[in-house]
Amino acid sequence: MNISIEVNRKRITEQIEPDLLLIDFLRRHGCSSVKRGCETANCGLCTVLLDEAPVLSCSVLTARADGHKIETLEGLQEEAEEFIGFIADQGADQCGFCNPGFVMNTIALLRENPDPTDDEIRAYLAGNLCRCSGYEGQLRGIRAFLDSRKDRGGH
Repeated sequence: MNISIEVNRKRITEQIEPDLLLIDFLRRHGCSSVKRGCETANCGLCTVLLDEAPVLSCSVLTARADGHKIETLEGLQEEAEEFIGFIADQGADQCGFCNPGFVMNTIALLRENPDPTDDEIRAYLAGNLCRCSGYEGQLRGIRAFLDSRKDRGGH
């Protein structure tokens, strides 16, 4: 089947097999930030934005993304750089394997809700698994970023 998807502001038109998962399509096209984890839609490592909504690419057929817009961490470096240092400052990026999923979900959260409460942050990030930390470091990092943005007169 023939599909056309915008990936990180670049149109990709290609013939695919109907059962091709979006994670495999994206990795084939250089999106190495999209990680393969549990492959059961439970860990959040493969999170991408489909028309600005976070989805787990291991559970979406590429055909479903035909005609849509996909954003991965490769296409959101500038936006991610704003707050990733705050997470690192809290020691929440020990091995870094889960970071792309956390970053993608945090970007989606902050686009939807620029000033979330701690409970809203926890709820939005609930589907991301991290074996190294207790998640509080990520929360502290996001909170520190939001506080610094307020101090600079931002949202």
